[in-house]
Amino acid sequence: MPFYPSDAPVPAGRRTGRLVLRPLRAADAALDYDAVMSSAAELRRWSGSSWPADDFTLAENRDDLERHEREHEERAAFTFTVLSPDLTRCLGCVYLTPLRPEAVALGAGAAHAASVGFWVRTAERTSELDRQLLATLREWLAGDWAFDRWMWTIRPEETRQAALLREAGLELRASLVGADGRPSLVFG
Repeated sequence: MPFYPSDAPVPAGRRTGRLVLRPLRAADAALDYDAVMSSAAELRRWSGSSWPADDFTLAENRDDLERHEREHEERAAFTFTVLSPDLTRCLGCVYLTPLRPEAVALGAGAAHAASVGFWVRTAERTSELDRQLLATLREWLAGDWAFDRWMWTIRPEETRQAALLREAGLELRASLVGADGRPSLVFG
């Protein structure tokens, strides 16, 4: 069964007064790179990895974005950039991906389940952009997407995101460890 229904349209994006969501493209490399490198330490915690390394280059970022764009076109995963309303600044990213093997049981009974992850620039946290992005994503997923279940997957170190998810009424469904040895928390 495909990750996303083959006959369902993929939403083109979403706009609010505070942000614009649209598919991430390789052409966004410079804007995305600026956001990634401005928040490198937080992204390492968010991803539970060493990405992005201090010597991460714009060319490496473009390679990552080409992969995300290809996955989007193939409907294998969907990555959206979070832009300022004037489209001049990347504020973060959103990832809609298949459930990881260790989380598949949580999607039992769903024909098309997704794992949702997101991050915003460190500087945007003080203005609570992450809170607004979460609210926007919840509304968008419920209204425009054909997924019949979605879960929010974060790293245990992401205490701020965990608090935001709880405040939004989501409950911790599982604490899992992936085949890569990295732990994650799943909210739904």
